[in-house]
Amino acid sequence: MSKIIVITSGKGGVGKTTTAINLGAAMNHFDKDVLIIDGNLSTPNIGIHFGSPEVPVNLNNIILEESDVFEAVYEHGSGIKIMPSSLSIKELNKIKPGVIKNFKKDFKKISDYVIMDSAAGLGEEARSVIEMADEIIIITNPEMPAITDALKTIKLAEQLKKTVLGVIMTRVKKNRIELQPETVKEMLEIPILGMIPEDISVAKSLNLKDAVVHTHPKSNAARAYKEIAAKLLDIEYDSDKDKETIFEKIAGAFKKR
Repeated sequence: MSKIIVITSGKGGVGKTTTAINLGAAMNHFDKDVLIIDGNLSTPNIGIHFGSPEVPVNLNNIILEESDVFEAVYEHGSGIKIMPSSLSIKELNKIKPGVIKNFKKDFKKISDYVIMDSAAGLGEEARSVIEMADEIIIITNPEMPAITDALKTIKLAEQLKKTVLGVIMTRVKKNRIELQPETVKEMLEIPILGMIPEDISVAKSLNLKDAVVHTHPKSNAARAYKEIAAKLLDIEYDSDKDKETIFEKIAGAFKKR
C-alpha cells in the first residue's frame, strides 16, 4: 500500500528540500518506486535541484484544476518521479493551499512512496501538506532555534493525529558547540532516524543539479541518507562496505589533475 511521507521542519534553511530529494533518491537506489512532490508552493526548489526549474505542467496547475495530476509527473534519469511547483509569483494569489489534500488519493496512485517537501514554518501552506501526510519526518539542525521550531512542528503533528516517524539531523559537525544527539532526543521525545554530516559533496551535488546520492554515492552524506532509507524500508545496508576504497580515492585524485 502506498504512503505519503511529508518532510517538514518548522524552520527554513535546515536542509528540508535536500533531505526530501536525497531520501527519495536513496529509496529509489533500493529499487523502490518513488515520487517526490514539491509541496512548498511559495518558494519551491525541487525542480531547481533536479535541473528543471520550469516545466510545462506543475503542481500549481493541478491545484488550479487546469491539468490532470498525471500530466505534472516527470521522470528523472535515475527513475525517480518528480512533481515540481511553479516559480511564478503571479500564481500564488490564485492558489489555495488547502485544496492540495483533495489530490491525496491521486498522488498515491502514482508511486508506492510519495515524498512530499513542505514549506517552512507552521502557516496554512505547511499545515495543508502536513494534514495530508500518512507519516511525517522532522528535519532539524543541532542548534537550539531549529530544535525549538522542530518541537512546535511535532506538537502540531500530534494535534492533527499524524504519525511522526522521527527526526533527521542535518549539517552535523560533531563538535562540542552543537547540541548532542542525546540532548536532541530528550528534547523532542521522538527517535533520531539519522544524522547527515556536514559534507562538501552536498554543495557539489547542488551545483551539479542532482541528488548527492547520485553525484557522490560513496560520500559520507550519501551513505547517511542510504542508511536512513534502509531503516525506513526495513532492509539491510552496510554503510562501511559502501565506502570509497583507497584505490577509488587514488583514481579520483588523478582525475582531478
